[in-house]
Amino acid sequence: MVNIDDFIKRLEIILDYYNLSASAFADKIGVQRSSMSHLLSGRNKPSLDFIIKVIEVFPEIDLYWILNNKGTFPKSESKNVFVEEKKTVLKEDSVLPNESVPTDLFSTAVQNESQPTANSNYNPIASNDINIERIVIFYTDGTFKNYTP
Repeated sequence: MVNIDDFIKRLEIILDYYNLSASAFADKIGVQRSSMSHLLSGRNKPSLDFIIKVIEVFPEIDLYWILNNKGTFPKSESKNVFVEEKKTVLKEDSVLPNESVPTDLFSTAVQNESQPTANSNYNPIASNDINIERIVIFYTDGTFKNYTP
């Protein structure tokens, strides 16, 4: 069950974070201003429709955080740090000399000697003049992020 007093505090944190008034926030997510007023005063509890609109318009807001204060806000900051760390690991320069580069990154099979090595300037992703269009990362909470190089 959502504690309405705690929900109001989290809603105020969101308003402060985005530097929005209650009426501007209501307009942005497409609800009536009076609905927002009733929520902030504690008169009404948030509807599922209200929560879904907030999450759709502001993907940085974690569903579990706004409902139960579990998780982080904004969620994208903590996950972007993780993604940035992974990007540095995946750079071609990070491959050690004489270390074989697998053509199937998800395979745990032992590489045989006929496969190219890092020293041969082989790039399995960019071979045949094919470039990466986008990278999609799916999170366990059902959200995803699109990255375009």
